[in-house]
Amino acid sequence: MICHRYFSYEHFYVIYCKFWELDTDHDFLIDKENLIRYGNHALTYRIVDRIFSQVARKFTSQVEGKMGYQDFVYFILSEEDKTSEPSLEFWFKCIDLDGNGVLTRNELNFFYEEQLHRMECMAQEPVLFEDILCQIIDMIGPENESYITLHDLKGCKLSGSVFNILFNLNKFMAFETRDPFLIRQERENPTLTEWDRFAHREYIRLSMEEDVEDASNGSAEVWDESLEAPF
Repeated sequence: MICHRYFSYEHFYVIYCKFWELDTDHDFLIDKENLIRYGNHALTYRIVDRIFSQVARKFTSQVEGKMGYQDFVYFILSEEDKTSEPSLEFWFKCIDLDGNGVLTRNELNFFYEEQLHRMECMAQEPVLFEDILCQIIDMIGPENESYITLHDLKGCKLSGSVFNILFNLNKFMAFETRDPFLIRQERENPTLTEWDRFAHREYIRLSMEEDVEDASNGSAEVWDESLEAPF
């Protein structure tokens, strides 16, 4: 049996590059405005505010309003693999505004409001909250339909998609238009986690971008030499 529960160079490379892209002044700290650019502006301002409130997890950076590299590692693992228990617990605390251990209709609506507004701004056909709420209840199947508990989420394979619906527009739209090819890929590689798949895709993309950049630099050097040759 192949074990994928390790932190490879590929994983490190992806995380470091992602952090470096956001850390524009390269002081190894990122703020809200940096993080809002993550995933091509995938996240809502409301969820980023909750992350920086540190209600779900205290930052280790010890700099007010700043997330350090170690904090970013925890964030990206939680964001890209919402099937793991640490991730579910992290996002549950973010959505649980009053900290009473249950997610209510009002809390779900609070976060979805921004998603709805973003869809309207992008000229996407908006999905009303009443329809979304019914969909979430059907997906989770909570013991009490008046609220959702962490226990309910941990017992459902679609819990990650619920969080994407609430605060990650890109993943929400991808979920609504699932590609049969991607579904088949997941079934063919059941041992891979969501994080494994994300890290592999991003590593290939980043490596290709680096190859293109190296090729461009090489072409420039060759061109300069050809210009100088006649003299």
